[in-house]
Amino acid sequence: MSERVLMKGNEAMAEAAIRAGCRHFFGYPITPQTEVAAYMSKKMPKIGGTYLQAESEIAAINMVLGAASAGVRAMTSSSSPGISLKTEGISYIAGSDLPCLIVNVERGGPGLGGIQPAQSDYWQATRAPGHGDFHLLVFAPSTVQEVVDLVFLAYDLAEKYRMPAMLLSDGLLGQMMEPVSFPDPVEKMAEKPWATNGHQNKRPHNVINSLFLAPDELERTVVERFARYARIEETEQRCQEYLCDDADYIIVAFGATSRVSQSAVDTLRAQGIKAGLLRPITLWPFPKDAIRAHLSHVKAFLSVEMNMGQMVDDVRLTVEGKVPVEFFGRTGGVIPRPAEVVEKVLTMAGGDQ
Repeated sequence: MSERVLMKGNEAMAEAAIRAGCRHFFGYPITPQTEVAAYMSKKMPKIGGTYLQAESEIAAINMVLGAASAGVRAMTSSSSPGISLKTEGISYIAGSDLPCLIVNVERGGPGLGGIQPAQSDYWQATRAPGHGDFHLLVFAPSTVQEVVDLVFLAYDLAEKYRMPAMLLSDGLLGQMMEPVSFPDPVEKMAEKPWATNGHQNKRPHNVINSLFLAPDELERTVVERFARYARIEETEQRCQEYLCDDADYIIVAFGATSRVSQSAVDTLRAQGIKAGLLRPITLWPFPKDAIRAHLSHVKAFLSVEMNMGQMVDDVRLTVEGKVPVEFFGRTGGVIPRPAEVVEKVLTMAGGDQ
């Protein structure tokens, strides 16, 4: 690990990708993620990498498809409206079973919305990142250090399972500065026998393809892919728990909102309310097992989000009606305050006081 340095979230993300072995970045400017591309534009030429500002978001994601087909670690970053433009290419990448890293530094929407932080792309990332039957690995950091750590993990798991990974950040994490340390650079990449990277007539041609005109062949391919997804759901759920073991009320919050929620938990504990925080690190696969482990003692869950209520759907599906699940959110770029979360939990606990 390197010495700790003070870095902005977006720039730390770009540096982490470089140290994780990314040498091919394709992007298009959009606030609040532009620092990612700006950092890459300065660093990539110095290390023999490729930085290319594409003519559009659609072009950028298809360049990622091409680079990933050759077996290299490729990356693109954007913010909410730009990710919407990339969804066609994301579907092609998933349908071709290619690993890559896609970063969404979320902003408010819908439409052009605003440039302030939001978490309103949860449904898009976990439900509809493009057409067809597929999933992305979706990671939600809550600190700049975790942004760094999850970039490395995202690449490793994307290659392990041959699928795209998304880092779902937001404008708050992207713009804040915190001390970070970086893992040692990745020196050697795993072999990719499927890659279209030349073979000097030593093996048959590899073909990267997402088109299957025979229905039976397409169905078989999708079913095989979903068998892989089932293994991922069994083994790759990740979350962090804070004071959940004896909690009567557990707040479920991801990303920047979890920082607010942890402060709220501390305030509630000081007031005698047994509150806890469960922070999903993987949004897909969603940490169902960890949530269900608390059903025997919790009185209610509260999903806190910077949107109108999206992750709360997954919490309710996980709980299956066994205990109440409530929601508190702010949207449009407004960040919830700890006092608002405290007030919501106190209202929920009103009958117990």
